Amino acid sequence: MRFRPLLALVLALCLTLVTACSGGAKAVDRSQLTYEDIHNTGLANDCPTLPESARGSIPLNAGDRYQLREVCLHPSEVFVKGEPANKRQEAQFVAGKILTRFTTSLDQVYGDLIVSDDGLDFNELGGLDFQIITVLLPGGEEVPFTFSSKELKARADGAAITPSTDFSGTYRVPSYRTANFLDPKGRGLTTGVEYTQGLVGLGADSDGLERENIKRYVDGAGTMELSITRVDSNSGEFAGVFTAIQPSDTDMGSKDPLDVKITGEIYGRLEQV
Repeated sequence: MRFRPLLALVLALCLTLVTACSGGAKAVDRSQLTYEDIHNTGLANDCPTLPESARGSIPLNAGDRYQLREVCLHPSEVFVKGEPANKRQEAQFVAGKILTRFTTSLDQVYGDLIVSDDGLDFNELGGLDFQIITVLLPGGEEVPFTFSSKELKARADGAAITPSTDFSGTYRVPSYRTANFLDPKGRGLTTGVEYTQGLVGLGADSDGLERENIKRYVDGAGTMELSITRVDSNSGEFAGVFTAIQPSDTDMGSKDPLDVKITGEIYGRLEQV
């Protein structure tokens, strides 16, 4: 009987060693998984990654044609710049909680990579390049926005993809609402009405009501920095982190947008075409 505590301790130590030797969480190859393996697990929202030991380099030749393919951007943190508490303070980015589940990543994004004597230019052409995301601020406010990489034009120095390559550029942020959206009062851009009947007596086109009544499709512009930290020179794969700053939703022009900062992981593959 007196050996049972000792036996339990030995078994617990063995289990600990087995778990430690298994290496913990590992990157999952989604191509080897079935739909049932991925469904409702969140794995489809994760980007592939590379080990920390991937410190290679991919040299590029001016005049050759290249593309970045299978680019994946997975947001991990979102910050929103709100109004300062008083006029003496500057507005600060506040961390928000991502409410959107499992559909926040951009994936299969691709575009041309142009090599010149001045550096590298990436021009995004398409892919799953926008996602609708909502974040919750500490005060309870929910901020929706369209995370995008549409028409990204980013530039980097050098003539190779290395663990120190940094791209930076601008991109287009599409409207959170589409042209056929109707608000609770039936107001819309291409359908519905431009004012509610109860507001006619107030002057539906007055300055105070015009922004709410007259809907507009409002595009925005964002800036993005892509920092490559890991490169596999054999497969052409690369991984790293990104930071993007862009506007939030304007409710089709009825309110001013907030600045949203998104940070996360990036993965992609270089291919000569």
